[in-house]
Amino acid sequence: MLYHLLFPLHTTYSGFNVFRYITFRAAMAALTALVVSFVLGPWLIRSLTEKQIGQQIRDDGPASHSVKAGTPTMGGTLIILALTLSTFLLADVTNPYVLLALFATIGFGAVGFADDYLKLTRRNSRGLPPRAKLAGQFGVAFVVAAALYFFHPKFSTEMAIPFVKTFRPDLGIFYIPFAMLVMVGASNAVNLTDGLDGLAIGPVMIAAGAYAVIAYVSGHLKLAEYLQIPYVAGVGELAVFCAAVVAAGLGFLWFNAYPAQMFMGDVGSLALGAALGVVAVMTKNEVLLVIIGGVFVLEALSVIFQVASYKIRRKRVFLMAPIHHHYELKGWKEPQIIIRFWIIAFICAVIGLSTLKLR
Repeated sequence: MLYHLLFPLHTTYSGFNVFRYITFRAAMAALTALVVSFVLGPWLIRSLTEKQIGQQIRDDGPASHSVKAGTPTMGGTLIILALTLSTFLLADVTNPYVLLALFATIGFGAVGFADDYLKLTRRNSRGLPPRAKLAGQFGVAFVVAAALYFFHPKFSTEMAIPFVKTFRPDLGIFYIPFAMLVMVGASNAVNLTDGLDGLAIGPVMIAAGAYAVIAYVSGHLKLAEYLQIPYVAGVGELAVFCAAVVAAGLGFLWFNAYPAQMFMGDVGSLALGAALGVVAVMTKNEVLLVIIGGVFVLEALSVIFQVASYKIRRKRVFLMAPIHHHYELKGWKEPQIIIRFWIIAFICAVIGLSTLKLR
């Protein structure tokens, strides 16, 4: 909104020319999201506490988590509000990529909100039935993927492979289910990671920061040609969106750091995972998300291996899944697990960004 209101004034007042630059607007979007988070965070915590919207703890979880029961949850609404407001103010809202990114984030957030609401009203850790939850996620993902395929004729259905320059298989109509799987998979992987204070939001911020760089270079013709990565006209605006995600997450972390004053809930984790997934799809770096989001992949795989091993061998691979609970039961302190997973996330992001050159 501010972009459309203020940039046209640059012909009269040259200072407004700064709104032309994505980097400037990304920085301003980040600052706006951070301010919104800091201003509304305390109010949200008070409101959630007064309405007794507290976390329901799994009966089969670590015993140490019992003290977390009743901590205000659904704090992800703060993240969604901050990033949505700052994106609307500073990004080009006529850009289809920005609109679809917001739609995916809010849509997956709505599914998470329904899940959290049922957990609270039923006073247990079970929310939406798994099939209904997946149906909602795939429904939102289908709208985004179909919009890219049918209504954006210039959008390529080729799939870029990290470390490879020329091999880009064209999926054609099958790109729709592929893109859906990327978004839903990323959403649920972040959801599985959200089990300790600040554990999920750290890697989300790191991954979003990496994709802010990727979005910028993918939308810049000369940089994309130099790095030999897919050029996607207009996708650079997603750098503003990604910057808002980073700052909204940082503002939330202020209240979510150990010991947490509030949790993000599924409304936050599903939305943030979808945000990463949809940006990966639109920048044509879907496979790269496996590297940049390495922590989320590790968490998801730990659950898959645990379930498969128990069904086939009646033996568990880990003391408890997702894997962060395994390390809890091995005696690692919660802050120790969180910081070490953040470090791994940073390493994964650096490796992921390095593939832009190593092709």
